[in-house]
Amino acid sequence: MTSLFEPLTVGDLQLANRIWMAPLTRGRATREGVPTPMMATYYAQRAAAGLIISEATGISREGLGWPYAPGLWTDPQVEGWKPVLDAVHAAGGRMIAQLWHMGRLVHPDLGGGQPVSASATTAPHKAHTYDGKKPYVKARAATLEDVARIKEDYARATRHALAAGFDGVQLHAANGYLIDQFLRDGSNGRDDDYGGPVGSRIRLLREVTEALVAEAGAARTHVRLSPNGEVQGVNESDPLALFTAAAAALGELGVASLELREPGSQSTFLASDVDPISPAIRQVFSGALVLNSDYVRSSAEQRLAEGIADAISFGRPFLANPDLVERLRAGATLNAADVKTFYSQGPEGYLDYPTLQEQQAA
Repeated sequence: MTSLFEPLTVGDLQLANRIWMAPLTRGRATREGVPTPMMATYYAQRAAAGLIISEATGISREGLGWPYAPGLWTDPQVEGWKPVLDAVHAAGGRMIAQLWHMGRLVHPDLGGGQPVSASATTAPHKAHTYDGKKPYVKARAATLEDVARIKEDYARATRHALAAGFDGVQLHAANGYLIDQFLRDGSNGRDDDYGGPVGSRIRLLREVTEALVAEAGAARTHVRLSPNGEVQGVNESDPLALFTAAAAALGELGVASLELREPGSQSTFLASDVDPISPAIRQVFSGALVLNSDYVRSSAEQRLAEGIADAISFGRPFLANPDLVERLRAGATLNAADVKTFYSQGPEGYLDYPTLQEQQAA
């Protein structure tokens, strides 16, 4: 039976184990999206993960709508990432950059102007801004010129990620953000080549992925999807048909891995009553398949044993347990995460979670 602690080859990366660190927004960069020194410490502390997927990282001012999140569209941002990657690599880790355009979930107060989306729609709930939460504004439907520009933004961010030292990139096509807004019929009402039937709605996903592959190579290109259930007001009437088609297209492009966020009805974050689609995706995608959401060691190893997953990505457990790999191996109790410090700007709740060794010594 395959173990979480067995090595894994994904694309051109030789990974020490199958315990990946999922992307986790933490809000510790500057207002200009430049990574800070504490981010190098944070990621290096977690370098024992088989692969670290960075927090979602903006590809442009237009596309980044989270306060104090990092970016990859300016030279200072690239320079800010370099010591982070140096620290991770010095600690023996591997790390890829998750590339993010939030689409209609960007508030104009963050400086990107009116948000763009597949169609002229308004997201539910409220946006995070530097002045607190505010209602979302109506997005405008992206023009074909916008689409061409956004694809180049993704390509530029990929070049910048490689220049900063990342071991690859992951396209964030999940969780109701821009690519997901194009994928799903609940948010995509277009009547051009990017809307309507499934084959057209997956077009932007395919073209952006092609742009990443052109810059990084397929062996260093990864994608994240969230195929089961509504996310941030974005829904799909036939998720099985849509996401198997999307996965098949990504498989044809030869991407190294596909990460699926598949929450259940009891999930502690964005729960869903829609059945997981990963078994069907496994049939059409031959690259590394990575599952995410609410896993513990026993359920993670069950997915590996079933042959559905090649690796499991852990989110909040890694947030509160920099030595998660060691704790899972030892069957040790995990630290509880402090929700109040998830998105604060200081080191508290970021750099100060104790390791198992430190707790035992105390």
